[in-house]
Formats: sequence, structure tokens, C-alpha cells
Amino acid sequence: MKKLRVLVVGANGQIGKHLITIMQNNSSLEAKAMIRKQEQAAFFENLNAETEVVDLEQDIETIAKAAEGIDAIVFTAGSGPHTGKDKTIMVDLDGAVKTIEAAKSAGVKRFIMISSFDTRREAIQAAPSSFAPYVAAKHYADEWLKRTDLDYTIIHPGALTNDQGTGNVKAATEVERGEVPREDVASVIAASLENDSTIGKEFQVVTGTTPIKEAISSL
Repeated sequence: MKKLRVLVVGANGQIGKHLITIMQNNSSLEAKAMIRKQEQAAFFENLNAETEVVDLEQDIETIAKAAEGIDAIVFTAGSGPHTGKDKTIMVDLDGAVKTIEAAKSAGVKRFIMISSFDTRREAIQAAPSSFAPYVAAKHYADEWLKRTDLDYTIIHPGALTNDQGTGNVKAATEVERGEVPREDVASVIAASLENDSTIGKEFQVVTGTTPIKEAISSL
């Protein structure tokens, strides 16, 4: 069986590292890590994952080149909580939009976006002033993706923790706020890549009692 080749954008983040570890142990998925610096490559090379050094602030053509021969793209990059609003715009918004455009340019139809828990317009208005730019960036990146003809899935995880994954989640269009381990988010991404019924859907996910594959299948 041909493996699904997946470009993970933001691979050096914690979710990205979990995801590539999971994919490299999965018989149907094969990862390519898009990283910002060459010194980040060793982790992925140890997993026998291909790497490509591209900064999200580079142009669409450079990102598209990394996506050549790829079947799906996962966007899990983020500017992080300690950067300024400028980086939030350049990574979480412009970086996401450029990656979407690069997918179209490279002929990659499948696209999974890791978003924020709630990116509706009301959430921007309700967010604390320090967090609002991030929610706004995610809102417009999500909207841009939804207006393409890509086979998209948008995942809205709850508050991220570094706890060990439980393998069980609650996933639906709307769930109560809660926490979720980054490892479980990575497993949700992998399950979504393997399940075409997630195409055209967006959902929130927190820790729950349903095994991940079952939760994803019932969306």
C-alpha cells in the first residue's frame, strides 16, 4: 500500500515532534519535517524522516518547493506566546495563508490546520487584549482555508498540556472548554489524515473518554 506522504509545517514544535514520531511508526503515513533551522534536523533524521529547511517568512514558491511530491500538509506552526504581535501576523496568519497557497501551487489537495480552540468572530471580541491578535490571526487563516477548494480539516484543540497522551478524547463541532495533551492532538491529526470523512469539517477536541479513532470516525 502506498504511504500518504505528509509535510508537517512547524515540525519542531511539540505537537509536530509527537506527530512525526507517530507517523514514522505508522504503516500508512510517511512524514517530511519542514523546519526553520538545520540544527533542528537531528531529531527527525533519527526517526528516518526527511527534512526541509524553510522559514515561514520566506515566499510561497519556497514553501511550494518543499511540498513537491507531497500528498497532504499539516500546518501546526505557531509564533508562540512570547513573541510580539508582528510575529503572530507573520507566522500564524501570513505563514498559514502562504502555506495554503503553496499547497494549491504544488497540487496538494489535503490540508489539515491546527487552529485555536475558538476562532469565531465573537471569540476575538471576547479575548483579552494580549490574546486577541492571536485569535484574529487564526480566525482569518481558517477563513482563508475554508474558501479554497482544498480537502481541508480544521482542528481546534483545547488548552494544551505536556501530559502523556491518554488516547481518549471528546471531539465535536462544539465541546466544553478543557485541556488536551499535545500527544493526543498529534494522534488526532494522524487519525484525521487516515479518515477521509474528516474532509470539509472543523471540530474542537479535549480530553474525553472515547478512543481517538472512534471519536474521529463519529464526527
